[in-house]
Amino acid sequence: MRISKLLIPLFIITLSVSLTLPAFADGGATFKARCAMCHGPEGQGKVGPKLAGTALTEDQITTLLTTGDDAKKAPHKKAISGLSADDAKAVAAFVKTLK
Repeated sequence: MRISKLLIPLFIITLSVSLTLPAFADGGATFKARCAMCHGPEGQGKVGPKLAGTALTEDQITTLLTTGDDAKKAPHKKAISGLSADDAKAVAAFVKTLK
């Protein structure tokens, strides 16, 4: 009985904290799963251009991933399907760490 009195408030606190914190998107994992096949695992370029050391800002990368650009080649002519805004921001932040 005593342990259940402790577990219930602990559960409620844990649930409350998890609901109020934003979801953490892992940009590195998303990049490796969705981008590395064309841009290389370290952004060194493959079929797609080199991203390591890019002059694009995080905001520009995020916009490209979420809205696309008609001047770019596929798949970047359009928004990347299935990529949330939070995922795009996380990928952009990861890309800016590539040297």
